[in-house]
Amino acid sequence: MSDRGCPQLLERITARIDAVGAIPFAEFMALALYDPQWGYYNRPQITIGRRGDFTTASTITVDFGELLTDAFVLMWQALGQPTPFTLLEMGAGDGQFAAAVLTYSQQMHPDFFAALDYAIQEQSPTLQQRQRQWLQPWGDRLRWLSPDTVPDPFIGCIFSNELVDAFPVHRLQWQGTQWQELYVTLNAQGQFQDVLHPLKDDQIHQYFATVGIDPQQQHYSDGYRTEVNLQLIPWLKQVSQCLQRGFVLTIDYGYPAHQYYHPARCEGTLQCYYQHRYHDNPYRFVGTQDITAHVDITALERYGEQFGLHPLYITRQSLFLMALGLGNRLMAQQHTNGNLRQALSRHQSLHHLIDPLGLGGFYVVLQSKQASLRLPELDAVGSRLPL
Repeated sequence: MSDRGCPQLLERITARIDAVGAIPFAEFMALALYDPQWGYYNRPQITIGRRGDFTTASTITVDFGELLTDAFVLMWQALGQPTPFTLLEMGAGDGQFAAAVLTYSQQMHPDFFAALDYAIQEQSPTLQQRQRQWLQPWGDRLRWLSPDTVPDPFIGCIFSNELVDAFPVHRLQWQGTQWQELYVTLNAQGQFQDVLHPLKDDQIHQYFATVGIDPQQQHYSDGYRTEVNLQLIPWLKQVSQCLQRGFVLTIDYGYPAHQYYHPARCEGTLQCYYQHRYHDNPYRFVGTQDITAHVDITALERYGEQFGLHPLYITRQSLFLMALGLGNRLMAQQHTNGNLRQALSRHQSLHHLIDPLGLGGFYVVLQSKQASLRLPELDAVGSRLPL
């Protein structure tokens, strides 16, 4: 296979461009990642973790799932210990996070475990199959929802980790005094290339107004590029619709709007991951690499509020996990007798979770609907980052 990517997917995208002309980059990204047969997340070879193209907190250590289980228990208690308490995980990877939550809650929080209704909504058939294999020991303790299904309103929590960054984004370029949108076309050699089109979607203008960015006041230079994730808007609306009462916990890498759209960030945030190497060319390894863009944290907050989701905490993963007891785990690890190699490996994994230049720098956005929750340890260190 050439470094251009999956031949079948290349042929399919090429045929689409031949049929309709240049397509918005958001459509190209959707095909590259989610084409039912050949998209990156649907291919049988996709691997998450050290042997794949990228790692997540769940693939590094079970401590991530265990610490967040303690947060889910606090949510359950704040809601009056309802039965059932539905935990809906959206985009569950290979199922390691769910396994950690179920195992730890059964061992350490049996009352919560008895009330727990674990649901997974996964768009990728390949990953869903792996989740079913990984989670087979749990039998009827969890269920899968169709990606096209909006569940009946429930009481509980909707959780996602590194989900929103993989939503297809619109790419924009500032030209003169206005935005133009990047489309994808074919050059004379039949290879993908960018082409600029006048901005047609008024929703993009509304987006900037919602997050408090006036492009005319930013003094962008010609050629400035950035992204807008419009798909998070209907996603937040759906999330709110299926939550009767409870919480939304979103973890992802990103920036508040004033940093995201700062004039100095002139190349945007689009990144591609291929075998643990990253670059910024989405037209290589098409269908065999991940394509992501950082999340506008201000948009998560502002659009969430429009749909009835009240922001409780917006903080860094490092602070959130420390408030849940990760520091205590590090201290306990220093006094553990046993296999030195295993002890060092776990100690390193715990530090990965709070590394400010890595996972620890991720944003944690906790929103609520007709519910409240206070985390005193987090309040003590400052739970609200300026957006």
